[in-house]
Amino acid sequence: MTTRITTPFGFASTADEVVEGIDLTGRRAIVTGASSGIGVETVRALARTGAEVTLAVRDTAAGERTARDVTASTGNPAIRVERLDVADLASVQAFVERWDGPVHVLVNNAGVMAVPELRRTGEGWENQFATNHMGHFALTTGLHPALAAEGARVVAVSSSGHLISPVVFDDLHFLFRPYDPLVAYGQSKTAVVQFAVAASARWSGDGVTVNAVMPGAIATNLQRHTGGLRTPEERRKTPQQGASTTLVVATSPLLDGVGGRYFEDGSEAQVVHDANGWSAGVADYAIDPANADRLWDVSHRLLSAATGSRAAHAV
Repeated sequence: MTTRITTPFGFASTADEVVEGIDLTGRRAIVTGASSGIGVETVRALARTGAEVTLAVRDTAAGERTARDVTASTGNPAIRVERLDVADLASVQAFVERWDGPVHVLVNNAGVMAVPELRRTGEGWENQFATNHMGHFALTTGLHPALAAEGARVVAVSSSGHLISPVVFDDLHFLFRPYDPLVAYGQSKTAVVQFAVAASARWSGDGVTVNAVMPGAIATNLQRHTGGLRTPEERRKTPQQGASTTLVVATSPLLDGVGGRYFEDGSEAQVVHDANGWSAGVADYAIDPANADRLWDVSHRLLSAATGSRAAHAV
């Protein structure tokens, strides 16, 4: 039984509070989905540490605006923008091929939520599973040599929505089940947690740690398909607060060598064995090593079938 990890940070902590005193000068970070919501505040906080930060975004014009704003507010000129659409495997592969040198922090932040109608990618994958999990799976495994070069931290942004559904291995893409936007979202966010568990187990010997985080309830364009944020006011966070747990996992010396866990409000979450109001804790099925291993194998097979030999490094 592992000891649950706690830190001095909590629900109301901000990203800037978390990185106070942290020096990442000479380190390189990548943040996906970095031009809106908590992605912007994640980039800003990493910039304050002196890191070189790459905004990996679909809309490079929006990324450039964010980069200019971050440089202006932090004084850090080393803010770059690269195109990346995690729902498009060709875009992911191109990003990986362009990357040169080590990566010290990778924040898999991009995502979609509760897409109202069933959409499939060109590979036939359900859109939320493809975007939230498979795209980041391809990105992270593709960047593994760069991550392993100097021992990186990977942050996989999940959600309390994972409590809505486990990964349904027999019908990942809703070929048999009636499509439900929130169930599909929940499944994809469970996959994010299971990826963290599986990747950390495989890569700890390379000095790479992977953890999942729950940012909290933050009003952003993520809720554009749900009619806006419906969480009670007292349980909502600002984007600065929402980015804080990501920054704990990405930068805190308290988490050196720690991987395969799920954090919320700055500390490792309690394991829960029922839906728990879909508000807090990590489901036992999400951190189960056997489930994580199964997802890793399935994801590798899906990626191999879609891209051929390019996925060989995912083993």
